Amino acid sequence: MSNPKVRLLVVEDDPQLARALAINLRAREYDVDVVAEGRAALDVAARRHPQLVVLDLGLPDMDGVDVIRGLRGWTQVPILVLSARQSSTEKVTALDAGADDYVTKPFGMDELLARLRAAVRRGQPGPDGEPVVTTEAFTVDLAAKRVIRDGKEVRLTPTEWHLLETLVRSPDRLIGQRQLLQEVWGPEYATETNYLRVFMAQLRRKLERQPAAPRHLITEPGRGYRFVP
Repeated sequence: MSNPKVRLLVVEDDPQLARALAINLRAREYDVDVVAEGRAALDVAARRHPQLVVLDLGLPDMDGVDVIRGLRGWTQVPILVLSARQSSTEKVTALDAGADDYVTKPFGMDELLARLRAAVRRGQPGPDGEPVVTTEAFTVDLAAKRVIRDGKEVRLTPTEWHLLETLVRSPDRLIGQRQLLQEVWGPEYATETNYLRVFMAQLRRKLERQPAAPRHLITEPGRGYRFVP
């Protein structure tokens, strides 16, 4: 099911693929802007404020990872990478720069659409009346989707938020790696443990007093993760 209010920015320098993406997404009533270069992507994103960015890494004027870093300097918009680069190192580099998901080329359109829908869902507001969870380091407002640390709001991407929310809703309970991956990204991600390592490290850097010795976002090696209030 598509959402006609969702504005997408597609950054792809292959004209045939860019055209195919635009046709398929517009057919599902997405509002789509298409650009072929990184600098154009940063300019359009600043003017149009997309709700989701679909980004190729191999752009003619700059590396897609630098586009991710440029966007993350001012926006938490979900970023889904499309790339022919298939190594684990390339994937971790993009995720660590701030991407929310990574799809390797060639890909099926149905898979891409499912991942787009999941990314959009992660960015949607939660119901009112949700609890506020407080630790000695930070406060999580589940209704407002906000995290406060030292009196200031911490900027989280939708994926970072969804991971934190999943843990916070089950305090002191071990949540297995497979369950977390399926809950945050979807059932096809059950083996993508790199995603968890990268995003948990990002959350600790943003929220823990001592990220190298976390008190609240705990790893149990080989098993999963636990939130301790």
